[in-house]
Amino acid sequence: MKNDNKVDPVQANILVVDDVPANLTLLTGMLKEKGHRVRPVPSGKLALKAVEHEQPDLILLDITMPEMDGFEVCRRLKQDVRFRDIPVIFISALTETLDKVKAFGSGGVDYVTKPFQFEEVEARVETHLKLRRYQVHLEDLVEEQVQEISASQVSTIFALSKLAESRDRETGRHLERVQIFCGILAEKLGREEPYNRVIDEAFIHNIFNASPLHDIGKVASPDRVLLKSGELTEEEFNIMKEHPVVGAATMESVRDVYPRNTFINMGISIARSHHERWDGRGYPDGLKGEEIPLAARIMAVADVYDALRSCRCYKGPCTREQALGFIEKGSGVQFDPVVVTAFLMLEEEFDRIGSEMGYTG
Repeated sequence: MKNDNKVDPVQANILVVDDVPANLTLLTGMLKEKGHRVRPVPSGKLALKAVEHEQPDLILLDITMPEMDGFEVCRRLKQDVRFRDIPVIFISALTETLDKVKAFGSGGVDYVTKPFQFEEVEARVETHLKLRRYQVHLEDLVEEQVQEISASQVSTIFALSKLAESRDRETGRHLERVQIFCGILAEKLGREEPYNRVIDEAFIHNIFNASPLHDIGKVASPDRVLLKSGELTEEEFNIMKEHPVVGAATMESVRDVYPRNTFINMGISIARSHHERWDGRGYPDGLKGEEIPLAARIMAVADVYDALRSCRCYKGPCTREQALGFIEKGSGVQFDPVVVTAFLMLEEEFDRIGSEMGYTG
C-alpha cells in the first residue's frame, strides 16, 4: 500500500506549539508567508489533540509550558505508532547542553534556541521537510519493489496452511474466514482506545496474512485424534494440545535467520498462543490477560466463533445466537473483553461474511 502521508514540497501542514501568544503569532505569520498551512496551539495537551485530529508534516515545539512540557509531548508522540515519524523541532529559551540532550533523547530531530532568527528556523524547517519527503519517497520505492515478492511468499504460505488443513475436509473455508475476521477486528481495534497505539497498518497487514498459520502444527497430529468424531480422551486431548508448540517451533527456525521479521514473529505468537485464555487456564503456557500476545487474543475470538458456526467431524454447526452467546459469556474469562466488545459491534458483518462463505447454521 502506498504511503498516504505525503509532504507537499510547497505547502506543508505545520503545528506550532508555544504557551506565549507573541511567539505563536510571530512563527505562524512567518511560516504562512512561506506558503505553509500553520496550526498554532498554546499547550501540550492541545497539541496532542490537534495531532489526533489531523496529522501534521512537522511540529515546532516549545519546552517550558504549564501542565505538560515539550519533552513529555514529544515522548508521547514517539510512543504512538501513528505519529512517531513526525519530525519535531524544539524551539526553546533553554540553553543548557543537558536540555538539548534531553530534547534529542525524547525524540526531537533538531533544536533552535530562543531568541531565534527566522532565517534559521526557516532553513531547519525546510531541511526536515525535505528529509521527510525523501523518507516517504524511499519507503514507496522499497514497498513497490518488495510487493510482488511479498505477494508470492504470502500465497505460498497460505497454500501450505491449506495443505495442513486439507486432512479435515469439514473445515471448509475456515482459513479464509478467520483471515477476514482477524483483519476487520484489528481494523476496528486500531481505531479506538486502548489498542490504537499498538495496531497500525502493518499490524493489520501481518495479522491478515499470518492468521492462516494458527493451526499449522496440526500437520503433526495423528488422524485418530484430529479426525475423531467423538469426544477426545484425556490422552488424546493432550496430544491435540501439542499443535500450538509444534506450529510455533516450525516457524522459530525461520525466525533464527530473520529475527526482526514482524510477519514471522506474529505468526509464531498466533500459532503458539491462540488457545491461551484471559483467565490463565489455557495452553500451552498458561498465559493470563495481557501476557497473551494481542494478535493471539484477536485470533482466539475469530477462531472460536468460526469453529462454533461451522460443521466439524465431532459436531454440527451452532446457531448464530448460540455462538454470539458463547463469545459474550467468555468475555473476561476466555477472551480479552476489549476484543469481545469490538466483535459484538461487528458480529452482523461476521455473520454476513460467514453466510456468504459456507455457514449453514
